[in-house]
Amino acid sequence: MPRYAQLVMGPAGSGKSTYCATMVQHCEALNRSVQVVNLDPAAEHFNYSVMADIRELIEVDDVMEDDSLRFGPNGGLVFCMEYFANNFDWLESCLGHVEDDYILFDCPGNILYYSEYSVEKRLRYRLKIFYFRVKPVLFLSSSLFSSLLQFISGILAALSAMISLEIPQVNIMTKMDLLSKKAKKEIEKFLDPDMYSLLDDSASGLRSKKFKKLTKAICGLIDDYSMVRFLPYDQSDEESMNIVLQHIDFAIQYGEDLEFKEPKEHEDDSSAMFDEYFQGRQNE
Repeated sequence: MPRYAQLVMGPAGSGKSTYCATMVQHCEALNRSVQVVNLDPAAEHFNYSVMADIRELIEVDDVMEDDSLRFGPNGGLVFCMEYFANNFDWLESCLGHVEDDYILFDCPGNILYYSEYSVEKRLRYRLKIFYFRVKPVLFLSSSLFSSLLQFISGILAALSAMISLEIPQVNIMTKMDLLSKKAKKEIEKFLDPDMYSLLDDSASGLRSKKFKKLTKAICGLIDDYSMVRFLPYDQSDEESMNIVLQHIDFAIQYGEDLEFKEPKEHEDDSSAMFDEYFQGRQNE
C-alpha cells in the first residue's frame, strides 16, 4: 500500500506552519489521520504535534555557534539541510513503515532552498523509495499579489521551484482570510489571469521599453502554456480548505488504493453480547 506526502514549501511568512496546523485539525474533523514532520532546523515553535523534528538531528543555532564553521543564518540553513540529506536514514527510522500514512513535511522558509539546491529533490526521490506518493505544495502570501509585477515574480518563483524539483506542484495563495472584501475582488484577477489584459492595465507603469518588452514576453509564456495557477486558501472557510485538499488528494491519487477494513474482533464480540442481552429480555 502506498503512503502519501505533501512537501509544504514557500518563503518565510507564507503560512506553511499555519497550513499544517489547520489542515491537521480539518482532517481530524473528517476522520482522516494526518501527521506532520518538521524539516525546518531554524523553527522556533509551531502549533501542532510532530511525528519527527529535524532539530533532534541538527539545529541552525548550533551550526552558527560553531567557531569552526562560522556560518550566518542562510549558510547555516544550507549546511543543516545538506547534513540532513546525508542522513536520510534518520528520517526513515522516524517514519517507520505504517501503511496509508499521510504526512505533511513542513519545509524551511527560504525560497532559494527550493530553486537553487538539490536537497528537496533528493528528499522527494528518497520518499519514493519509502513508497510515498509525493506532491510539492508551494505557498505564497496573497499580500505579494498586489500588482502585475509582483504576480509575475511569484509565478517565476513557482516555476523555478517546479523545474528544480522536476515534478508538477500545487500552488497556493495563502492568507486570504486577512484580505478585505475589496482586496479579495482585486486579487481574483490573478487566480485565473488574462495576462495580456493585466499587461494593458499596467502599461502606464512600465516606462522602459526593454522592461516592457521583457514583461510582455513573460506574460506570453504564462498565458500560452498555463503552467502555473494558484488556489486561494482561507483557513477560516471550510469550503476553501476542502477545495485545496481535494486538489492535492487528486494529484497524489489519494484513496485509490484504500481497502475496506473489517471490524475488529472485540467489536464483533460486543455486538454479539448486545444481541444476547436483548434476546434474554425478550424471553423474559
